[in-house]
Order: sequence, then C-alpha cells, then structure tokens
Amino acid sequence: MRQAISAERAAELVPDGASVMIGGFMGVGSPHRVIAALAARGARGLTIIGNDTARPGHGIGVLIDAGCVARCIVSHIGLNPVAQRKMMAGEMAIDLVPQGTLAERIRAGGAGLGGVLTPTGIGTVVAEGKQVLTIDGRDYLLEKPLRADVALLHCFEADYYANLTYRLTAQNFNPVMALAADLVIAEPDEIVPIGVIPPDHVRTPGIVVTHLVERPR
Repeated sequence: MRQAISAERAAELVPDGASVMIGGFMGVGSPHRVIAALAARGARGLTIIGNDTARPGHGIGVLIDAGCVARCIVSHIGLNPVAQRKMMAGEMAIDLVPQGTLAERIRAGGAGLGGVLTPTGIGTVVAEGKQVLTIDGRDYLLEKPLRADVALLHCFEADYYANLTYRLTAQNFNPVMALAADLVIAEPDEIVPIGVIPPDHVRTPGIVVTHLVERPR
C-alpha cells in the first residue's frame, strides 16, 4: 500500500533542471495542485514536455508565469501569449512537435522503442536535421523517443496500490506519460479503498506509479 504525500512534498521531489512530463490538454487533466506547489517552491530550469503551454494562470502556464521553465517540448503555444513573448525574447526555448508525433514519441519512450517513423513533417522545417527513411517508395522521418526524469499526472481515481483511472480528455497524455518517466507522481481526484476500482478499469497499474498525492484536507 502507498502512503499519499502532500502536493508540497511532491514538488520537493522535482529537482531544478529536471525534465518533466505534465499530462493534460489546455490544462484539462493536468495536476493543478502539484503545479501550484512547484511554482510556489520557485523551481527553476525545468524542461516541460506536454501537449501545450495552456494559458496564463492555468495548467503549465502557471509554471511559465513563475519563471520555472527553461524549455518546452509541446505541440502548440497559440493560447499562451506569455510563452510566445518569452520565446521571442530568448528567455525560453520552444520545441514545437506535431501533436500525433509528440504522443507517439512519448509512447515509444515508455515502450523502449528506438523511435517512430512518420510521414508528418516531410518537406517542412520539421524535417531539418532528421534522418529520412524511404520504405516502399514513401519517405518517413525517424522521430526519436521521449522520456523524462519526472511525470506529473492527474487521474480520476486511485486506490492505495496506486492503480489509476482517467476520465474523458485526461486520457490523452496521462497514460502514456506514466510509462515514460523515471519518477511518476499522480494527483487523483479521489483515493478509494483497494478493490473499489474494477481490474478492467485500471488504465495505469500501480507498479509504475512512484507516489500518490493526497486530497486537500
């Protein structure tokens, strides 16, 4: 069984300069309490891997506002003018990755694959500096896998074995990120007794989860 930790303790486990995967889509399905604790701690030099930079004051945007982030690997920054401004000022590096490619690179990192082949980006700036393979007459980019030091997840339910379930769009990135990091911290909406979650509802098994974050008192 797992002893749940506070959001503040979870933030202490994320060292400055770490690479951090953060689940969610525009902040939906992101671990907001751990994000807030990281910002309050004054984390610095983080490389954030996520779908997007959310928006100011919300989701990953909270960390960008607080100056915690040195680099983002994301699929878009279009709704976060702070991220755009910092990128143009040279204060934060942005690696833009097509959304499907980003998800597949994370999945490859979790599955131990050497990369993924995709036609997305062929003939564009996305292909610059990357290996191109021709298979059956069609060109593909070799996109390398992504892993991180830490994954910060949000889930709907967890039990005290740290088995996790997700709801709706929170399923987009959280489950694949759970497999692609060395330290996995999950922030659940509810922690339920062991046996409440049916086995076939478990999306992330507790064996890959390092810590659960307790509910606020």
